[in-house]
Order: sequence, then C-alpha cells, then structure tokens
Amino acid sequence: MANNDASTAGDVLLYIPNIIGYLRVLLTLASIVIMTCFPQHWELGIASYVASFAGDLFDGMAARKFDQCSSFGGLLDMVTDRCSTAGLLCVLSREYSDEPVLVLLFTMLVILDISSHWCQMYSTTSQRQHHKSADGNKGRFFLVRWYYSFYPFFGYCCVGAEFTFVALYALARVNASSDGGYDALKPFVEYVLT
Repeated sequence: MANNDASTAGDVLLYIPNIIGYLRVLLTLASIVIMTCFPQHWELGIASYVASFAGDLFDGMAARKFDQCSSFGGLLDMVTDRCSTAGLLCVLSREYSDEPVLVLLFTMLVILDISSHWCQMYSTTSQRQHHKSADGNKGRFFLVRWYYSFYPFFGYCCVGAEFTFVALYALARVNASSDGGYDALKPFVEYVLT
C-alpha cells in the first residue's frame, strides 16, 4: 500500500501504475481481437500483445518509484497477466486446431496458469503477505521459494513462456499464409509427441 494514508479509492484508481494497467488491458483486448477477427493483421496483433506484456515491467517500476503500490494495482496486474496469457493460449488453440494434442496442451496450460497463480495468491494473502515475498513463501516447496526469490530465473520463465507463445502464433500465421499450410510446424509437433 502507498504510504500516504490519506489516499482515497478514487486516488488509487488514478495512480500512475494503475493507468499503465488500464492501458495494458486495452492493448491485450486489442491484440486478442486482431488475432482472432483480423488475422491478416497478425503483426499488429503481436505488437499490441508485446506492448501489453512490456507494460507489466513499467507498472511495477512506476508503483515503486511513485510510492503508489496498492492492493487494487496488484490485483489488476495479476488479472491482466492471467487473462492475457489465457487469451493468447485460446488463440493458439484456434490456430492449431488441426493438432488435438496441441489444443489439449494449450488448454492444460491455461488451467495450470490460472490455478497455480490463484493458489499462490490465496495462500499468501491469507497470511497478509505479498505472493512474491520471502515471508509469504517461507516453508514452501524449494522451487517456489527459488522461483520468486531469484529474479533472473523468474524473469527468464515469464519472458520465455510468453515469447514462446508469441513465436508459435507468428509461426502459425506465417505458415497459414504460405502454400505449405502448417508443414513447418510438423517437426516440432513430432518432437513434442515423441
């Protein structure tokens, strides 16, 4: 929470990091609409998605710099992250609908992403701790503690996952616009299946 005890709910709604969060929501919605309804403009869809993802870095920096951390901002950030990833995975399910194993994989990733983050948030907020804090993760499985305490690994996992999904979308669009259909993806699918 911000140190200014005189902050009202209206003030919190207009905090700089929350305004960045609202922009992230708009960019995410735009990217999903473009990817789904206007796939011929897939580059714009990717640019919108990546801009929203990059905004995740800046909202946290702004919250700390301007001392505008809030429970609302933390929730907005997490919900935006989860909905963005889930939306992109749904788009991927549509793009790769000819590959049932990939559709199942993308569906399971949505379930894993939402459920694991919900469990982590619920268990730490019930202790009145931040989900990334050392105190909130005390006594947890060592991988969870390491994941949240070693930021290079945390960043690598987050950025790596998102850019893998973006790259799969780009590959699907490039392949869909070529004469070969999804032929370029076949070696990847065969590797995953074996």
